[in-house]
Amino acid sequence: MKRVAVLFAVAVPFMVVLFATVNPPSVKAVPSFARQTGLPCSGCHYTPPELNPAGRRFKLLGYVDRADDIKVIKADGGKKRAALDLLASLPLSAMFETSFTSTKSPVPGTQNGSLEMPQDVSLFLSGAWTTHVGSFAQVTYNTQDNHFGIDNTDVRYANKTTLGGKELVYGLNVNNNPTIEDLWNSTPGWGYSWVADDWAPTPSAAPIVSSLGQDVAGFGGYAMWDNHLYLDATFYRSQHVGNAQPNAGTGFGVNIRGLAPYWRLALQQLTGKTQYEIGSYGMHMRSSPNVVTGLEDDFTDIGFDAQIDRTLFKTDVLSFRGTYIRENSNLAATAALAAASPGSHHLNTVRANVEYHFGNRVSGTFGWFDTNGTVDPFLYAPGAVSGSANGDPRGVGYIANFSYWPRQNLELSAQYTGYTRFNGAAINYDGAGRNANSNNTFYLVARILF
Repeated sequence: MKRVAVLFAVAVPFMVVLFATVNPPSVKAVPSFARQTGLPCSGCHYTPPELNPAGRRFKLLGYVDRADDIKVIKADGGKKRAALDLLASLPLSAMFETSFTSTKSPVPGTQNGSLEMPQDVSLFLSGAWTTHVGSFAQVTYNTQDNHFGIDNTDVRYANKTTLGGKELVYGLNVNNNPTIEDLWNSTPGWGYSWVADDWAPTPSAAPIVSSLGQDVAGFGGYAMWDNHLYLDATFYRSQHVGNAQPNAGTGFGVNIRGLAPYWRLALQQLTGKTQYEIGSYGMHMRSSPNVVTGLEDDFTDIGFDAQIDRTLFKTDVLSFRGTYIRENSNLAATAALAAASPGSHHLNTVRANVEYHFGNRVSGTFGWFDTNGTVDPFLYAPGAVSGSANGDPRGVGYIANFSYWPRQNLELSAQYTGYTRFNGAAINYDGAGRNANSNNTFYLVARILF
């Protein structure tokens, strides 16, 4: 009866929001990791992509841990011969997604209710490359673009030693998306929501640290001491995938000048039933739109995050995650192009969610988000659907998700995203008669990984 009462208290608010709005809204569980370690997806995930302590350690150690009986090809090294240590088969996996998306009101001039078969298909090179080196590397076919393109990629070298009598894990990392290297699910790269449609309108304003995915390349190092203190520093440059090199900057709103440093500090505490994490992260970037010389825009993002995972009734998990990002910017280069007002700007972004996992088969999540900042009618210009009539960047709303895993490599999800403010207003936010709740989105998705 105690368990029923707790589940009822957690589930009812979620289900009320979900069904009230329906009736009047990328580390995945990559199967090559399971083949390599001999563990099911639940060995490293509460439900994908949310990592449990074992999954965080697997990532920390460079994706190289493997089952004792896994077939490998080895050769001992010597003074004149290099050692060899390879998996006997390539660590390849695939993901197939099909979906249905519908907004409360159609985007003007379009048909509402899109069925995509597929929405996308991903291939993963994910697992051990050799001793101490492994990867999570993803390429994705997108139906709307009708071609494959690079997706989230994280390649690591990791090793262990001791410092002060305690274990020190250290490593090097290359990746293409700030925060994608993180071990927790509270930062933008792997944060909620876990599934997303590919066309419904979303608010215009977002901090730089969450907006550079696949357009940058970064190299850095990280360390975890005593399984408590985690440090990471990575330096990024614009890479503009699909564009000719060397980079001329033409046609790109962001061209990193010099290096853009990203930093991460986190403290975690693990107990028998509860895992706590609290930390900070941030990024500083100088950029010039459309060129690589001349005036520069300046961005500094500072974020704080926290995550708590609590095991209940032996197999259930209750999770809380939250992050706050403050962005300060000076848009001198953009202002010179008459695309922003001169002077300092800021953005404040808050995202939080609570989730209940019924074992590893069913989960229900409710999240809330709020972004607000400097009003600028040039930077946030009017325009049907995607514009702002008052130049206000504020976007406020919630996301409710229900996911069912009949098999650990098959996910069925229903998600609803609702907006109370969109690009600065609740009513007629774009100056063309569209309201914030017109963009409320119902999303169904089936995802299989194999």
